[in-house]
Amino acid sequence: MDALLLLFAAIALGGLVFLPWMRRRRAAAHAERGLAVATDPMAGYGFVPLDQLDVRLPGPDEELAAALDEVRRTHDWRPAAELLRSTGDNWELRWQRVQTLAGAAAFELADTSQAPASSGGMRTGGIWLRTWRAEAPKDPGGAQTHAQFLVVQALSDPGSQDFRMILEEARTVCREAALLAPGSPIPYITELAVARGLDERPADYEELWAEVCRRAPHHMGAHLAALSYWSQKWHGSRKEAEDFAQRAAAGAPAKSLLPALPLFAVYEHLPEANMVRSLFQSAVVERAVEGAHFALQQAPADHPMAPHVRHLLVWFLVRAERYAEAMEQLRLVDGHVGAVPWSYGRSPAAEYAAYRALAIAGWEQLGGTSTGFRTQS
Repeated sequence: MDALLLLFAAIALGGLVFLPWMRRRRAAAHAERGLAVATDPMAGYGFVPLDQLDVRLPGPDEELAAALDEVRRTHDWRPAAELLRSTGDNWELRWQRVQTLAGAAAFELADTSQAPASSGGMRTGGIWLRTWRAEAPKDPGGAQTHAQFLVVQALSDPGSQDFRMILEEARTVCREAALLAPGSPIPYITELAVARGLDERPADYEELWAEVCRRAPHHMGAHLAALSYWSQKWHGSRKEAEDFAQRAAAGAPAKSLLPALPLFAVYEHLPEANMVRSLFQSAVVERAVEGAHFALQQAPADHPMAPHVRHLLVWFLVRAERYAEAMEQLRLVDGHVGAVPWSYGRSPAAEYAAYRALAIAGWEQLGGTSTGFRTQS
């Protein structure tokens, strides 16, 4: 299970890197305090028990869950291929499903140690993914999943001597996938992570980003992937990342989640020191939180990326002691924890449950009850 958690952390939002150890330690200490004041968060609230939280997905996707279960049971690639065929050109949903299928193949590799870790090629893939590529080489879904699988492999061990080799192969497969489905943005979004890992020059990265925007100009997942490149811990700065997020939010069409992007930019650049309540009640954080609220109110309730926004909102709202608002987000997202910020930690389910406990404790300190919470459903 530990390997599963680490691999799904590696693929969260297109392969974002782990936060520094000190941030995890502070978050864990904060979470432990929450567990101390609310040790039974399910009592009366109808929340999913800790051991039943799904670490694979940020929110419910019954078709994806069924395909994953069938692939795992039979090692047959066809349920995965059919899932992506039925997804069609719903690019947000397709991107999320490709990531999850690639993560499942990577987990199978780590879990069974089927092949030497030194190879970046198909010899090291999950059995069903290798077979998929061999038996249906022209299937764009298989090529897209293979490319993302290679990115997961590389980013799970960036210190490996094969890191660049694997990313170069991922780029080759991305371009093959692009030829198989010329109108799809998915291979280009995957290549954003490749270019980030290979330290592409800003001018070259901008050219790649332009290709993404020609195909899916308002794709939330693509913007989150690009945000990482412009962040301070990769190839940009806090100002560059915030400017990128603000431009995207300002130019967002109706019913878009892009007004929530500044919240992710704030999260990526939180200071290691001064992680105190006043920081989370500052004007900068409040504006970003309100932007996320606005985006969720305007976007369709079933937007594939909405759970990602809700999970990050829970984290910020609990930190800001806005417990009633946090509880409302928990009501809508509880049960799945495959999202930032939980996926940055060693135990996503436990860290999510700890923040959930903090929210419940704060809610009850303000006079809230489980009965009152249920009646608001």
